[in-house]
Parts: sequence; structure tokens; C-alpha cells
Amino acid sequence: MTEQLVRTIVSEHPGYEGTTVPIEDLRRSCHDNIVSALELLAIAVGDDKPPPPESVLYDAARETGHRRADRGLPLDELLRSYRMGGRLIWEDLLGEALADDRLDADALRIIGTRLWQVIDETSAQVARAYHATELRIVRADEQRRASLWEGLLFGRGGEPAFALEASRILDLRIDGPLAIAAVDHPDPGGAVVDDSAERLRAGGITSTRQRRADCHVGFIQLANPDLGPTLDVLRATAGIAVGVSSVVRGIGRIDVAFREALTTLRTIEPDVPAVVSYDERLPDALLLGSPRVAQRLVSVWLGAVLALPVGEHTALLETPETRVACGGSATRTAERLPCHRNTVLNRVRRVAELTGLPPGEDPPPMELALALRAWRLTHT
Repeated sequence: MTEQLVRTIVSEHPGYEGTTVPIEDLRRSCHDNIVSALELLAIAVGDDKPPPPESVLYDAARETGHRRADRGLPLDELLRSYRMGGRLIWEDLLGEALADDRLDADALRIIGTRLWQVIDETSAQVARAYHATELRIVRADEQRRASLWEGLLFGRGGEPAFALEASRILDLRIDGPLAIAAVDHPDPGGAVVDDSAERLRAGGITSTRQRRADCHVGFIQLANPDLGPTLDVLRATAGIAVGVSSVVRGIGRIDVAFREALTTLRTIEPDVPAVVSYDERLPDALLLGSPRVAQRLVSVWLGAVLALPVGEHTALLETPETRVACGGSATRTAERLPCHRNTVLNRVRRVAELTGLPPGEDPPPMELALALRAWRLTHT
């Protein structure tokens, strides 16, 4: 029976051919499962209490499920082979019964019913073992992928062997232009990220993502160093904060791009949905990268204003901040705030008195502009 079942499986199941399942493994599995099925059938026909699911009589089925999942054999092919084994056992038993003429139709019906109950239960045991191993493999694969991602994000992409493995498993190009996007966690399930990925793919841009404790990290493989089309797609879909790095070349520079993306994300005000690139926030990135200098700028240029009560100094600083954005124009500043132009001029004079700056229509000095940026970064 074992040899007949092996021949039938090999001829009808292409998944068993070649090296997917070695022939000796298949032969041993067929033999052990036929023996277990006959032992279980003897118990079932004898009206004894059926063995519990954890019985050793199901060991052959469980071991087969584990081994086939390890080999990657599809579960439906495996279960089909169990049905073939049940049919083979039934045909053999039927032949023996007819030859001896010892069993009537009712007895054969009972034996057939019990046999398929045994096949159903052993198939269920196989499926449970298969799924358990499959889950273990998936978890191990996820852990390995996460480990490779962490290695790339923190600088191991420069190691040739590590880069080759990461490229193979994560399906990344070792060389070529790329960018990293950092997405804040108001997108907990990653729905917006997935939608953006689909739209990028429709535009011929390959991307993948990795969820971390603090953010989603998107890896974007570009056809050329032009980041513009990618930013356009992200801005058309994202309703959350996204910081995008500059374009770097090769996975050996992923750690650099990752730091840039995180820095860019920090420059976006809380609860403001925006897609911003690193190159658009270079002054802010400079200040975030030099916190002591930023703190000193705020202390020297804004210390006297910040000594005022919170409500007062917030209103005062909003005016020169807007004035910087308007190139020093009091008129445009008044329109943007909005308030009267004289109110803008009065606040500018007040800030000038406190900081020692000369009042006037000229654009604020660069140091004040940087101090205001530094205050806004820390204030929000």
C-alpha cells in the first residue's frame, strides 16, 4: 500500500516532484500515516472511545504537517494526498472483504463511515500542525526582515555581506537613487501609507514600509534623482505628517536618509498634515542638529521677550515671525496675521525695545530669523 500510494502521489502531484519533498521522506510519511490510519480505524470499528486529539496515534499526521510546511508544499496538495490515502485504504479493505465474503453491506457501510471519520480527523491534525509551522516561519521571517531593516536604518548598509542579504530578502536595489519617508503615527493601521504606496506604484515608483515604535518608515526606490513626482503623489494622498529625506544613492546611505527624514518630520508642527522634504527645511534641520547653538540664539535674541508673561510674549513673537516670512513688509504682515498695520509697527517697536534691535521697515536680521525658527521648533 505504501509503494502504491507513493507512486500515485508522485504521478498526480507535481509539488512532490524533484527536491520539494525527498522520495524517502514521502515513503516514510506514507507508511507511518497508513499504519496510524489503520490503528485508528480498528479503534473506531471496535466502538472503543476515540483517542483524544493529543494521542500519539496522530503523531504521524502532525509530523507530516510540520515537515511539509517547512518544505513549502501547498496545504491543499497535502490534504489531497490524505484523501488519496483514504481511498487507497478503502479500496484495499473492500477487496479483502469481497474476497473472503465475510462482510455484508451494512458492515461495509459502517467501516467506510468510520474510515472517513478517521481521515477527516487526521487531516485536521495535519492542517493544525501545518498552520502552526507556517506561523512560526512567518514570524521568523518577519523578525529577520525587521532585523535587516533596523540594520540598514542604523548604518550596516555599508557592510557588503549585510547589504547583499538585505537586498535579496527585502528586494532592494543595492545601488541607485532612493529616499526615506517618516510618517507620524496618527496613521496607526498604515491605511494612508498603503494608499500612498499604491499610488506610487501606479506612477512606476517602488516603495515598501516598516512599522517602528515611533513612526512608519517608507523606503522609496526612484528611477532618477528627481524627488518631485514622489512628493506630488504623497501630497495628493497624505492627510498626515510626512518627512521625506533628500535623495541618496545606494542602501549604504539609508541611515543618512533615515536621519534626514526623522529630522524633517520634527520640523512639522503637531497635528498639521503636511508632506515636507529635507531640502525644504534645511535651516530648521541645521538648528535641530545643533541644539546648543539654537538654544543660545533664542536666549541672546529673544530672552528679553520670553521673560514677559506667556500670553504677551507669544503675541509679540508671532509678529516678527510673520514679518520674516513676509520679507519685512509690515503691510503683508498685517494682512496675514490679520491685524492693522499700525499694530504690526507697534509690536515691532516693542520687540526692538526689548531686544535692542533697530526698528524699521528693513527685513529682520538673519540671527533673529534663526532665533525665531529655533523658538518655534522648541515651542511646538
